[in-house]
Amino acid sequence: MGSGEDVTQSLFCKQDAENNKIQLILYLIPAIGFFPSLWTIYRRQGNREQLAVCRLSITLAFTWLLGYALLATGAATSDFLALRLLILNSFCTSGYFLVSIWLIFRIIQGKSHRLPGLSNLAQKLLD
Repeated sequence: MGSGEDVTQSLFCKQDAENNKIQLILYLIPAIGFFPSLWTIYRRQGNREQLAVCRLSITLAFTWLLGYALLATGAATSDFLALRLLILNSFCTSGYFLVSIWLIFRIIQGKSHRLPGLSNLAQKLLD
């Protein structure tokens, strides 16, 4: 009977790990993952890894939103630099989406989700 319980326990551990991975991916979906991340941080639910990914997701989204707003404002107020600032704005948005997708692929592969500098900033700001 002992081995049957071990198999059942092993299946539950695998299912929990898979559910955890799906939640981490959900948190990192560009723009949309911000909301479940904010809810998880607000409620202080989840394990350490989930909270770290939530903090990173929120920091990435706020950084993108701040850059987007500043570049769009600069483009609207400047005649000479408008096109250059709009191009930078598109690079900022593309970078946010690419970094988020890259982090999702890293989680799928079972690798680290940390970004040098930004993960530490997220830890300090949202802890």
